[in-house]
Amino acid sequence: MPSSSQWIAFALASILFTQVPGPSLLFVIGRALTVSLRSALVSVLGNALGVAVQVVAVAVGLGAVVAASASAYTAIKLVGAAYVVYLGVQAVRHRADARAALAEGLDRPARERTGRALATGLTVGVTNPKTIVFLVAFLPQFTDPGAAAGPQVVVLGLAFCALAVLSDGTWALVAGRARTWFAREPRRLDAMGATGGVMMIGLGATMAAHQ
Repeated sequence: MPSSSQWIAFALASILFTQVPGPSLLFVIGRALTVSLRSALVSVLGNALGVAVQVVAVAVGLGAVVAASASAYTAIKLVGAAYVVYLGVQAVRHRADARAALAEGLDRPARERTGRALATGLTVGVTNPKTIVFLVAFLPQFTDPGAAAGPQVVVLGLAFCALAVLSDGTWALVAGRARTWFAREPRRLDAMGATGGVMMIGLGATMAAHQ
């Protein structure tokens, strides 16, 4: 297993990486602004589960295949990008829903909301190809060459997921505060929903266009 010094270096590098505004972070902020803080936090967990799936894939060698295959990389990238754009379009189309719900005091069933938010985060997390490439390049640097690489990659990857949950969750809370401030004037929610939706559309387009 990694040594103490390797763990320290890994933790520092992971914390720095999770602070860079990437697809997962911007997605979580967009969810907090367009849906709710609760849904954003659940999406954070879903996203982490998606990354965990990628960690297992990297551990068994799929990550290396995707990193080496332009067609596989492009296919996963476009699926993830299209889904994020779809979420953004839906947020813009239904930007008045939050204001209407606020005005009427409506609340959707918690189970449905939680399940959908979890599935949304999972889809975005598991279809982010840049995370696969990052994990392939990043995790092996902190493994002990004298031990089996697969188990070490899984442990390091799950630790990375935990750090990502802490980071993205913090950003979701910050965005949630902004949502609460906007909600003091119900009509601000329209602009908030449209802004968050446009941000997700732009994010999806960037994911699809960036090589």
